[in-house]
Amino acid sequence: MMYPYITLHDETLITHSQVLDKGEVKSVEVHFERPIECGFDSARCVLPSYEWMFIEGYSDEEIEAFEHFLRGNAHLLFRYAEVGGVRIA
Repeated sequence: MMYPYITLHDETLITHSQVLDKGEVKSVEVHFERPIECGFDSARCVLPSYEWMFIEGYSDEEIEAFEHFLRGNAHLLFRYAEVGGVRIA
């Protein structure tokens, strides 16, 4: 299951998985998705390794900006992934 995290000014929706326990390292998958005329631009990054996959439609500069964003938000993404997403009243 993916949980909403934030929507950016360009309508990029950032979502995250629950904590994935695959062996020794716990991870969280973070998905970026932006609507375009014929579908979506999308990319996925696995934390804490910052391994990118499924990049479609985003430029290298955008991916670099997303990685900078993730480095500043990784601790929150892990916290929210542990409890099943952000709790909004």
